[in-house]
Amino acid sequence: MSAVADRLTELGLVLPPVAKPVAAYVPAVVTGNLVYTAGQLPFVDGALPATGKFGAGVDAAAGPALARSCALNALAAAESAIGSLDRVTRVVKVVAFIASAPDFTGQPAIANGASELLGQLFGEAGAHARSAVGVAVLPLDAPVEVELILEFA
Repeated sequence: MSAVADRLTELGLVLPPVAKPVAAYVPAVVTGNLVYTAGQLPFVDGALPATGKFGAGVDAAAGPALARSCALNALAAAESAIGSLDRVTRVVKVVAFIASAPDFTGQPAIANGASELLGQLFGEAGAHARSAVGVAVLPLDAPVEVELILEFA
């Protein structure tokens, strides 16, 4: 078993199968020593556990777990492109899109679900730049979407 897989097991998590794209794109692209993932929704067993907007029906307390699911899906996409997450040498950037009511300002706390998972999995190499962006709506009415840029060797 790999070191990242061991950490996932310790956290009680499993890397899901790569989510099937919902439009005309691929889950991840490699260029040089970077892998870019497409934005990943919080699919769990092929379904969205929540839909809608934070601040208008979706409880912000559920946000970090939803963002973590997005990150797991993004990691699955990355692994499919590079073969093993043990090759990751640095999490470079995380972008979290959070479907938000106009007065909702808790986007950073929701994005922390993805960021904290990456820190738990990759240690110091998991420290990253990040954007947490409030948006009006996301595909399939998902409440959050996360994309990653990872460096690998």
